[in-house]
Amino acid sequence: MIQIEVLYEDDYILVVNKPNNVLVHHSHYARNIKGDSLVQLIQKQKGLTAHPIHRLDYKTSGVLMFSKKKEYVSPFQSLFDANEIIKKYLAIVRGFTQPEGSISSPVKNPETKVYKDALTEYVSLNNTTVEVPVHPYSNSRYSLIQLTPITGRMHQLRIHLNKISHPIVGDYKYGDRFHNRMFEQRWNCHYLLLHARTLQFMHPFTKETLSIQANIPKHWDVIMEDFSWQV
Repeated sequence: MIQIEVLYEDDYILVVNKPNNVLVHHSHYARNIKGDSLVQLIQKQKGLTAHPIHRLDYKTSGVLMFSKKKEYVSPFQSLFDANEIIKKYLAIVRGFTQPEGSISSPVKNPETKVYKDALTEYVSLNNTTVEVPVHPYSNSRYSLIQLTPITGRMHQLRIHLNKISHPIVGDYKYGDRFHNRMFEQRWNCHYLLLHARTLQFMHPFTKETLSIQANIPKHWDVIMEDFSWQV
């Protein structure tokens, strides 16, 4: 059984480091994905019925918050609705991004097919050139960026990075298959390189300001070392 890393716990919430390729909970939308959901894994590991307060994509890793009782969900969700929770992600993307920027393209919900306004801000943390040819160029360039989603649309970060021609490495839906293949062959990396790094908010019950951080997954380590990057 997958062991789930607990990042923070009190009487109201449980915050964990979600692994890649694990569902938060089973749903009709993800009906073809098998295996235990994060809710089920927490139940087995902690003997706790955990109620998701927000969500991460199946392929995304990082900080995820659950409430311990159903009645605690709403006060925390209200923080998300009011943009009072600061979320920061790390991603490795194709190409050299601008030092900083914002992306404001509307995002279509894959279930309702309705476009909604969306806003993502980003900062470039590092970049590197790899002397490995990737079609159609003689070498390949990558950036490590920090993303701050101001809105929370489904697949927003993945869609937005594709929109500015800097798709996230390992994204088989919105990404670049040639770069994905290079990471598979060179680093045996078959994962989406998008990680929810931190959540920062004021706890609605204790009034304490929390900043909860999740370490990057182990499969990032060899890539970060080869690129001489640190976070």
